[in-house]
Amino acid sequence: MAAVFVAGSAAADVNGKWKAQVPGRQGDMEVTFDLKAEGGKLTGTVANDFMGESEIQDGKISGDEITFNQVMERGERKITFKYKGTVKGDEIEFTREFEGGRGGPGVGGPGGDGPRPDGPRAGGKRGGFGQPVTFTAKRVS
Repeated sequence: MAAVFVAGSAAADVNGKWKAQVPGRQGDMEVTFDLKAEGGKLTGTVANDFMGESEIQDGKISGDEITFNQVMERGERKITFKYKGTVKGDEIEFTREFEGGRGGPGVGGPGGDGPRPDGPRAGGKRGGFGQPVTFTAKRVS
């Protein structure tokens, strides 16, 4: 019985580079994740052509579930992207949420001009800044 518990709690292998096409208001953007797990701690970077590269923060891994934050600062605004992922072999199914910008959590964008909760750009399939976005990252190395 103990062997089953230990095997079930082992962390998934997330070490390496992963790429994803992340939907956004201006179309898909390629994002690269460089991840490293040690025990229950997850470290690494998130990079794309628009925002450059940034270190992940508060990274955790438990079984096949990972969570981490990407924090960006634009002037006096602090913007946090919160990632939750489920590892399935050489893919990670992610959900990303946004906090910060003008108007409080889930509203605004890097320039502070994101969708208003009641505005015409709120929600939608492309994932406005105030809406959770889902996507799949694939292992590249």
